Amino acid sequence: MKPNSLRLYIKPYCGWCHEAIAWLNAHGFEYTQLDVTSDPTAAKEMRELTGQSSAPSIDIDGKILADFDTRELETFLTKLGIEY
Repeated sequence: MKPNSLRLYIKPYCGWCHEAIAWLNAHGFEYTQLDVTSDPTAAKEMRELTGQSSAPSIDIDGKILADFDTRELETFLTKLGIEY
């Protein structure tokens, strides 16, 4: 199963964000990338969804994972039943 909606909140200088982008791209995921340092609306959304300002954060069909590395992302996707 692939997600219907995937939104990735990033900070361009964040190493974990670059890893998340590379991982999602390597696994063929389609997603919307939101830079919270240049988009105040995205920053506000991320804070409201996660309760924090750490990146990367991801919203997959309304399920939230905040401040993660790729191993945590893989575990999260598995729990959601999303194949990668």
